[in-house]
Amino acid sequence: MGTIVVVEDDTNIADLVDMYLRREGFRVIQAGTGETGLAAIDRERPRMVILDVGLPGSIDGLEVCRRVRAKQTVPVLMLTARDGEVDRILGLELGADDYVTKP
Repeated sequence: MGTIVVVEDDTNIADLVDMYLRREGFRVIQAGTGETGLAAIDRERPRMVILDVGLPGSIDGLEVCRRVRAKQTVPVLMLTARDGEVDRILGLELGADDYVTKP
């Protein structure tokens, strides 16, 4: 079915998303920071990217999305705890295809 890169620093959430995607037949690559996420996206050329906004380090999820959009058209789903309208609008304006908040 293809590869999906999950960029999420919370291992519990990343593992849960990974489990459901693998169950549906996808190959999943996990990355815990923006830097490792960008490297995985460049290396793997995934069918989709699932991206948390609040990532540790110097590159957050919004910046990852901006950089991915500068080079690729891969679908990007923001999966984040940030549920403010400003965050949602910014994520979509930077090129995310959808913005889903974590429960």
